[in-house]
Amino acid sequence: MTASDCRRALADTKRVVVKVGTSTLTHQTGKLNLERMERLVRELADQVNAGRQVILVTSGAVGAGMGRLGLRERPRTLPEKQAAAAVGQGLLMHMYEKFFGEYGLTVAQVLLTRDDLADRRRYLNACHTFGALLRLGVLPIVNENDTVAVEEIRVGDNDTLSALVAGLVDADALILLTDSEGLYTADPRSCPDARLIPVVEEIGPEIEAAAGGGGSTWATGGMVTKLQAARLATSFGIPVIIASGLLPGRIAGILRGEEIGTLFLPRDHRAHGRKKWLAYGPVAQGKIWVDAGAARAIIHRGKSLLPSGITGVEGNFEHGSLVSILGPDGNEIARGMTNYAAEEIKRIQGKKTGEILAILGRKDYDEVVHRDNLIVLA
Repeated sequence: MTASDCRRALADTKRVVVKVGTSTLTHQTGKLNLERMERLVRELADQVNAGRQVILVTSGAVGAGMGRLGLRERPRTLPEKQAAAAVGQGLLMHMYEKFFGEYGLTVAQVLLTRDDLADRRRYLNACHTFGALLRLGVLPIVNENDTVAVEEIRVGDNDTLSALVAGLVDADALILLTDSEGLYTADPRSCPDARLIPVVEEIGPEIEAAAGGGGSTWATGGMVTKLQAARLATSFGIPVIIASGLLPGRIAGILRGEEIGTLFLPRDHRAHGRKKWLAYGPVAQGKIWVDAGAARAIIHRGKSLLPSGITGVEGNFEHGSLVSILGPDGNEIARGMTNYAAEEIKRIQGKKTGEILAILGRKDYDEVVHRDNLIVLA
């Protein structure tokens, strides 16, 4: 799909996920910027009036809590962050309910953790809940459940969460609103010659270098996490647009197909629900390194992972476990469910398929990870 084709398709979007960051929703003091919130709500309500289904993924709970608690710096300990989130989440939802109510819209709060996405049954329950809310004309407002989440069950940031939600609801587009007009060739705050990158076809080393470092004082992410979210959502077949949340009319313009922000082109084929769940729902229980040939076969030729292309194994996992597949440079290129346990893979790595029986005394599968149980992330 070309950029022109993708932008034309955006005009036909029926279901869109919009993520707004802390830097857009709050003042430098950390307190909520009510003018921007009201403008955002008005623009989203207008899209609902146009017949679209909208899901909002919002940051700002911790920042709003910090403002209410009078904190000048972001809490450093997990309990303090959770306390700020507990105070701020109620404040955030109260304001959203007030603003959306003025336009006759009903909203629902949806708080998620990684556990909700890692368990297949809970993942499907979440799919059904979103479906029911949208059919009833309710606008879901999603945030990570920071009040109870600990490191083991955190998604990590709301950019990644928005990509997961986009896959969960089978969205037609994901819009990431931030304090920048899009992805630049360098940080425009420190480099006046930085140029906006209008279209990204593939997220390679040059694009990663352009993403730079972290975000603002109150935010947890930055352009790096938005790039990770774009990589994930586009692997699902969903186009992603990074644009400014500080300027009016950006959402409407994007959904008219205008050249706004940075457009990340999706993969040609949309991943089905099970592969979306495999991507970032459960936590990978191990790692498998592959050589350049195997990486190319997986990424570009749609092949399964065979033992001959494996160069290393990490972890103590059983067959049927979710594993992360890494290329020669150590970057994750795919995830999948393995047909063999870690110790078995160590014995057959680098070997031909025909040697499996002699080495293990059995051969249940030719593939270590079959293509049907694998999703490409590179």
